Formats: sequence, structure tokens, C-alpha cells
Amino acid sequence: MERVIVSGARPTGRQHLGNYHGALKNWVRLQGEATCFFFVADWHALTTDYASPGEIEENTIEMVLDWLAVGLDPGRATLFQQSAVKEHAELYLLLGMLTPIPWLERNPTYKEQREQLTDRDLSTYGFLGYPVLQAADILMYKPRWVPVGIDQVPHVELTREVARRFNNTFTPVFLEPEAKLTEIPKVPGTDGRKMSKSYGNAILLSDSAEEITRKVKPMVTDPARKRRSDPGDPAVCPVFDLHKIFTPTAEREACATGCRTAGIGCLDCKDVLLKHLQPALGAIRERRQKFAEKPDVIVQILEEGSRRARRVAQTTMAEVRAAVNLTP
Repeated sequence: MERVIVSGARPTGRQHLGNYHGALKNWVRLQGEATCFFFVADWHALTTDYASPGEIEENTIEMVLDWLAVGLDPGRATLFQQSAVKEHAELYLLLGMLTPIPWLERNPTYKEQREQLTDRDLSTYGFLGYPVLQAADILMYKPRWVPVGIDQVPHVELTREVARRFNNTFTPVFLEPEAKLTEIPKVPGTDGRKMSKSYGNAILLSDSAEEITRKVKPMVTDPARKRRSDPGDPAVCPVFDLHKIFTPTAEREACATGCRTAGIGCLDCKDVLLKHLQPALGAIRERRQKFAEKPDVIVQILEEGSRRARRVAQTTMAEVRAAVNLTP
């Protein structure tokens, strides 16, 4: 059986460390191991930003620039735009016919974002039902795995349930995909919450060295360390979570010991982090600039990828229509 991987991301613009370690790093590795479809989820962007869609096109280019900068290769994976494959909308409609509303209401992301994004009206059908669109995006390509961050695991579980319900109601068409997590599935933001541009706590892959320093220096640490002489606990410190990703073991453990004994201050600890974080992001930033000089190439990559994806989607939808007994 062909090994197929599917994943996507909303075009929110430039990507951050959470996007990279929660998904993109895994995508880059997997493109050499399976048939991969990675898509720009522009319809999904409308679920929360329907009132201001003007930035979607620009954000798409910015996001794909970051994808290429971290190592995604359109010669080894299909990179495409969701809205260019209209079959996604048809499958979304059909799957919505058999998805119970309680399945959607229990979605933890639905609850979290309604609490956090209070500056917009999220009491819409589109926002409640977007996990069904996500299920359609995934099931269309019959993948075995879906590489995602840990916060997206409930969506993959819902996708499995939707696939099972469709197969049992009509005839087996879809596989039940499994979530594939990265080694570091959740990256903290500068305020200690999950890193997200919506929360204003993100370190972008394209940030300059000065911007990175400006964001890291005031990062939230262990709240018990109110003074330089107070000992801390690295286990509850968001800065130490970033050390686990970027700082070599010996220096990381030295920072942990210094924190617990108040031997070093939080700014000292952040300086060590910056020493290792800056070169990692600097390399990505340089590659990004090379691609940014050729914006037309991004459009061509998405157009070609969308054509390839649509050929697969048309085959799947022929099976789906036959199962549901609809006229082709």
C-alpha cells in the first residue's frame, strides 16, 4: 500500500517556531519517506477571519516562503492551495450531512479559541463545522498518517470517526488516518501560553536577530523568581522549554542548575538560549530571502501542486459519489 501523508496550515502569514517544531520539521523529514500532500488551508482562514479576508493572498505567499526556507521541496512533495481543489468543498458538504453536532461541540480548540479570540464573532456555522472541512481535506487523499502538533490530535480523532461513520453508512472508501507527532509537539510562546500569532507571543522564523532578542529578553519565566536571589524551577519555565529544543545538553543542564540554586539570573539564562537560537533562525532567514526574490515561483509551485492534487481528488470523489448514489 502506498504510504501517503497529508497535512496543511492556515495562511496566517509568516511562520513561527511553534509551526516549525509542531509540524514543518516533521513535514521536511517525511517528504523523503512517503507521498506527501501539504496544502495552504485558505478556506480555513475564513472560519475566524471571514470579516477581513484581504490578507489571505499575501499571507499565502509569506507562509509558503517559510515552507521552502525550512526545506520543503515541491519536487518531493505536492504543495497546493485548498481553494484551488473544489472537490474539498463537495466532500465537506457530504461529510457534514452525517457528522453529529455534539462531536463538533466537544472539540477543545473550538472552546479555547472562543475564549481567547474575543475580538471577533465566532458563533458561526463555519467555525463550529471547520473540523468537518478538515476531515474532508485529510480523507480526500486517503493518508495513513497526518503529521500535526499535539493540539490538533483531537481533529485527527474526529476525522477517524467521520471516516468510520461514512464507511459504515455507505461503503468503505476512506482509511482511518493516524496522527503523527513531532518530538517537540508543543512550543511555548513568550508569555508562556502556546505560541500563536493570535496571542501576540510568537517568535517568527523570519524575525531579524534584533527582533528575536527583543522578544526573548522579556519572556515569562518561573513566577517564583521575583528577585535575582530567588531559586526557580526549570520545569515550569517557558524559557527552559526552548532550551530543550536549541541548547546542547551540557549548557542546558548548567542553566537548570543555576536556576534551581539562583546561581544565575533569568537574563543570563536567556543569553545562553539566544546564543543557540540565533544561528538556527539565521540560516532559515537567509534561505527565505533567496526565495523571496522570486515571488512568481511561489505562485507556479502552488498552481502545479494544485493540478496534481486535483487529479487525485477527482478520483476520490468519483468513488464517494458512487457510494452515496449521486449522479457523477
